[in-house]
Amino acid sequence: MSRLLAMLGTSAARHPWRTLAAWLVVLAAAVAAAVTLGGAMHNVYELPGARSQAGIDLLEQRFPAYGGTSARVVVHDREGDPVPAAELTRLRKELLTVDHVTEVSAPQPSDDGDTAILTVQYDEPVTDLVEPVTALEDATAATERAGFQVELGGEVPEDISVPNGTAEAIGVTAALVILLLAFGSIVAAGLPLLVAAFGLGIGLAGVSLMAAFTDVSTTTPTAATMVGIGLGIDYALFIATRFREELRAGRSVVAAAGRANATAGQSVVFAGFTVLLSICGLAFVGIPYFATMGFACAMVVAITVVAAVSLLPAFLGLAGHRVLGKKERAALAAGEVVPAAVKQPWTARWARRVGRNPLPWGLAALLFLVALAAPLLAMRTWPNDAGSEPESNTVRRAYDLVAAEYGEGANGPLTVLVDLDKVAANELPSLQARLSDTSGVDMVTGPLFSPDRDAALFTVVPDTGPQDELSAELVHRLRDDVLPSGGEVVGLVASQTDIADRIEERLWVIIGLVVATALVLLLVVFRSPVVALKAAVMNLLSIGAAYGVLVAIFQWGWGVSLFGIPHAVPVSSWVPILMFALLFGLSMDYEVFLLSRIRERFLATGDGRGSVVDGLAATGRVITSAALIMVAVFVGFALDTNLVIKMLGLGMAVAVAVDATIVRLILVPATMAILGRANWWLPNWLDRLLPHVAPHGVDDEEDGDSTGSTPPRKRVPVG
Repeated sequence: MSRLLAMLGTSAARHPWRTLAAWLVVLAAAVAAAVTLGGAMHNVYELPGARSQAGIDLLEQRFPAYGGTSARVVVHDREGDPVPAAELTRLRKELLTVDHVTEVSAPQPSDDGDTAILTVQYDEPVTDLVEPVTALEDATAATERAGFQVELGGEVPEDISVPNGTAEAIGVTAALVILLLAFGSIVAAGLPLLVAAFGLGIGLAGVSLMAAFTDVSTTTPTAATMVGIGLGIDYALFIATRFREELRAGRSVVAAAGRANATAGQSVVFAGFTVLLSICGLAFVGIPYFATMGFACAMVVAITVVAAVSLLPAFLGLAGHRVLGKKERAALAAGEVVPAAVKQPWTARWARRVGRNPLPWGLAALLFLVALAAPLLAMRTWPNDAGSEPESNTVRRAYDLVAAEYGEGANGPLTVLVDLDKVAANELPSLQARLSDTSGVDMVTGPLFSPDRDAALFTVVPDTGPQDELSAELVHRLRDDVLPSGGEVVGLVASQTDIADRIEERLWVIIGLVVATALVLLLVVFRSPVVALKAAVMNLLSIGAAYGVLVAIFQWGWGVSLFGIPHAVPVSSWVPILMFALLFGLSMDYEVFLLSRIRERFLATGDGRGSVVDGLAATGRVITSAALIMVAVFVGFALDTNLVIKMLGLGMAVAVAVDATIVRLILVPATMAILGRANWWLPNWLDRLLPHVAPHGVDDEEDGDSTGSTPPRKRVPVG
């Protein structure tokens, strides 16, 4: 692969305009295809095999009017007077004129009459509706002008989330500043951003095309953007840094691009492949929402890797020596060879300090990570709802009005659906009585019969709100103890209960698959069971620390207001498994770049501790810059309005920051110093079985040719 990448880099740098033109054609074609053939994003939370899904399918068959989406219109008199019946009748007529509205319920007044709820039923999914919130606002405008407070709730207004681009702008701006500081050249700083833009543009066009053939959630493009920006900039940064080193050493622009692609480019390919495998693990969750998100993010990652090893060399060929600072360019123009600035004194000094006393440093770092991860033991996951939104949002104000006037449970009513082909109609009164007597039930209404009178449904209002653990317990109680065969529970809380249960069940499967795959890849690349196992454990510690911080901030409410959340909320069910799949792959990037340098020095010198010092010194600046960029991008997304993206951004920023500091600067040198030559122990029988793969291409300290070939080398015996 090293030779192939060298040829690719050399060709792109020698013919930059041809390469750039080809990428522009691909980008234009991808965008044109997305505009003409792309589909709309759909939040379809189907759960194959779940009881709530079986109930939803039966509901759509027997009650066609309930087959689409719904919304709630909450009308409130600020003075506390009863809302006039004439006003509610007029509003109901207005709502019935809205496109795709099939039914509007009779107004449901509160006990004191100053609030009323009208439920609006549609015949289409929410993402098939054109500006549905605007249509509702137009229909309720006259009621607002009459002096009443009108708030919108339910699936339609809660599902509409339009990114404003703030998160992306913050991340890109921060990345540019960091790149300028790292490179000292605006040309060099701009190249990674250009590469990331190409990769992300084509990747997002692909996501749009994917949406034409399958259901893709509305948060998927944002998640893919978050990963694409971070990885695109990082991968380009690694290759561009190596290109600058080769120029300083006196190589020509074309030769430097080829060698950078053969070395750092090969690390990028391996790291990207690890990320791909990790993200694709989401397909094993058993929820289509996750599978499509994983495939979409994987597609963006794959295109980003291809852009880094093919488009970036073309940009480097065009930029030439302008990627260096003025003093370096002047020195090269005078015929001098600028020494490659790979020795970073602070990282070398730090590694030596840790290496002299590895045990106390290692224990201190381990205890710190365990302390950060400790709140993980109290983590409660639950899908977020309108109660988690800021008070400036109409869905949150509607939620609060309903809770105050009708009780918390009215925000998450359960629908009990009874198949009358399996349950006799004369059993319904006794069933209603049992439902009313069930612990945790506040009120039962119904039954409502289907048009063919082959099904009936009851509305069950719990005592507790949708996010309360007791509401989930009520769902299980109804299913296990109250309902006969042929009865199902559907509704928001029932679906959320099944989602939480499914994710909790599959999380350990995903963790096992991803960790096992990563162990095999690391073993093949670094030819050391100890190094592979140690890297996997350290990644788990970083992710655990990020989970702990999420629990402390969001679930315990420690500083939650800083992120625009008015009160403590459970960790979203989607977040832990998404974070794990994304972070385990991303963390491997830094492991690959650091450990490859350490291994190269060890094979050259046989010095266990010295190789760690040299490896940290060689990679300190570039990995620190890459980590800062990742953290900046993820923190920007932590300011997104969507709670899932907000939690993902913060959790991933914490994990990368921990990985780049506590793990890389303390745990890695401490553990490798303690283990010494045992780090690279490999049984002879396993050595014969494993293929030989160089994760960083040619040896940085040897004079391989510009094609990236590696001279023969002698393996240092490690026992």
